[in-house]
Amino acid sequence: MSMTFTLDEDQEAIRESAHEFARDVIRPVAPHHDTTGEYPWEVLTQAFDAGLMNLHLPEKYDGAGFSHLDSLLVAEEMAWGCSGIGTAMEANGLAQAPVIVSGDEVLIKKYLAPMAEDLKDGRPIMCAYAVTEPGAGSDVRSLSTKAEKRGDKWILNGSKMWITNAGVADWYFVVAYTDTEKGYKGMSAFIVEKDWPGVIVGAKEKNLGQRASDTRAITFENVEIPAENLVGQEGAGWLLAMSAFDHTRPAVSCASVGVARAAMEYARDYSMERKTMGKPIYHHQAISFMVADMAMNIDAGRLLCWRAASLKDQGLRNTMQASMAKAFCADMCMKVTTDAVQVFGGYGYSQEYPVEKLMRDAKIFQIYEGTSQIQRLIIGRELYSRR
Repeated sequence: MSMTFTLDEDQEAIRESAHEFARDVIRPVAPHHDTTGEYPWEVLTQAFDAGLMNLHLPEKYDGAGFSHLDSLLVAEEMAWGCSGIGTAMEANGLAQAPVIVSGDEVLIKKYLAPMAEDLKDGRPIMCAYAVTEPGAGSDVRSLSTKAEKRGDKWILNGSKMWITNAGVADWYFVVAYTDTEKGYKGMSAFIVEKDWPGVIVGAKEKNLGQRASDTRAITFENVEIPAENLVGQEGAGWLLAMSAFDHTRPAVSCASVGVARAAMEYARDYSMERKTMGKPIYHHQAISFMVADMAMNIDAGRLLCWRAASLKDQGLRNTMQASMAKAFCADMCMKVTTDAVQVFGGYGYSQEYPVEKLMRDAKIFQIYEGTSQIQRLIIGRELYSRR
């Protein structure tokens, strides 16, 4: 058995194309979207045209059919450009993943295939993963949204919170209790269209970082869902929702690698320009060691991401490895961006310099798609269950 840490020609081309897009399209507009919170429709439309959207959709549905490892190369570069814009792009993948896992051909052809085929009103078709609630974040089993079967329809009531892309999505992947007596086995999943009566979308949240992404609350008041919009089998909602993370956590982790890499590069370059005591500050070990630690941990994080993605590409279970990548990379990104601000000193604390934004953007990686603490719970569970 051979093992390599190099990319083939196609993968190098993917990474180079994604890097050029991040450099030429995303970075020039990132400060505007961070300041205004305006959704980056123009960037997403250009990304769609460049083949950088909806990467996991199978080729038989006109999708890119990227492997998990291939998609990581894109995720890192998009976040290197701006993680808020990258999150807006990547959020589609989280909502699409459980539908793909379900194998429901009718729903895949109706909702997922059109996302790869064409634009809608001149912009990409978007979707959102609507699971988190005001009182149920990491503890998904505590959600209170319910769906009741009435004739050939389901009636949905409840609220979701912190939903990325909520205000721009055309449809939502929603998990609700259909039988509270069965615990997590009583949860079911549905595709709910944004324009249906009873779907109420809240105001855009004013977040610390990643302001280009659209985060809102959603309320469902007696929303009628056709029976055919049940995703998979009744009672499979929790398993589908959780299965999505094995697909998406490696990519989110690699996005945090991209943010950390950007911070390290800025810190490295600044330390070569800034002088104290008659010489560039990188000549001082206090600085050079700090930047060296950044580079070392960024590389380690990327390899964890690649391993988790490679396992999934081989059809192997990657739950523990995906959580390892997520926990390590999120914490690493927060440390690297904080240290980058330190290297810049007072300038790093100013909005006129780039590392301030990166530090704000980094924090959410320790929270969304499962907190760093939840990842450790998963890792511990996996370790002890294998004993």
